[in-house]
Amino acid sequence: MNIPQIRLESRFAKIGIETVNAKLSIEQKPADLSIQQPKVELTIRTTPGKLTIDQSKAREDVDLKHISKRIEEAAEMGRQDLLSGIARRIRQGDEQMRIENGGRPLTAQAKANSERPEKQFNIGFIPSHFSVKLDYQPAEVEIDVKTNEPVIESTPNKPIIEYETGDVNIHLSERNQLKIDFVI
Repeated sequence: MNIPQIRLESRFAKIGIETVNAKLSIEQKPADLSIQQPKVELTIRTTPGKLTIDQSKAREDVDLKHISKRIEEAAEMGRQDLLSGIARRIRQGDEQMRIENGGRPLTAQAKANSERPEKQFNIGFIPSHFSVKLDYQPAEVEIDVKTNEPVIESTPNKPIIEYETGDVNIHLSERNQLKIDFVI
């Protein structure tokens, strides 16, 4: 016995999707930068040191005196000798006036006037110690520094942005189908 049959054949619909990707381009130029550094202003002032050496006393000690010093010393020595001579004569005159007091003033005075005093000398240094005078004034240095700040100028550049939108196309690439057959 033959039973009739129904044959069904179906196909689903197919959807097609096409996409176009979006494009993004970003370009950033570096900033325009200008840096200037002014020089430092440096001022140095120096007062030179001063060394003074006075060796006149040392020269006098070794008898190398200036003529004006020799004249001054001779004048002073003459004055002192004159005054001591006057004082001696007054003293001796007073002694002779008082001859009645006894003694022998004339012979004692003659003996004293004829003798020279003994010279006394111990260890001596030529030139004498600390006869050279030193005076030193140190140098003075003044340093002035003026720093100058750098001059910085920067100009930022805006980015260049290019954007293309993407797209999506949806379409029906295949329709749905239903096929029916009868087989007896």
